[in-house]
Amino acid sequence: QVQLQESGPGLVKPSETLSLTCTVSGGSITTNSVVWGWIRQPPGKEPEWMGAIDASGTTYYNPSLKSRTSISRDTSKNQFTLQLSSVAPRDTAVYYCARGSQGWGPWGQGTQVTVSS
Repeated sequence: QVQLQESGPGLVKPSETLSLTCTVSGGSITTNSVVWGWIRQPPGKEPEWMGAIDASGTTYYNPSLKSRTSISRDTSKNQFTLQLSSVAPRDTAVYYCARGSQGWGPWGQGTQVTVSS
């Protein structure tokens, strides 16, 4: 059974870079036909897909966030990482990592990130 767990700071200051890691267990991030993604949900808003990385390491980004977003991976640790630069209070959200294969699931439990000075 695949499980995902997000980790990272809960508070980031404006203009800094947010960095979150997703640790995957029960499955490999190099499995073909599977992508591993990041999705966030700001308070009171719909979930927003941010980007993903596939088995070969190719990355895909939401065009609206592409200039600030970077997704990478560490196959030796079975982890993938999100970096979001130049954060602002509008980036406050619950951030989720998830497995994508004909739909998104399972998801991690999510981690609250607040951008505030």
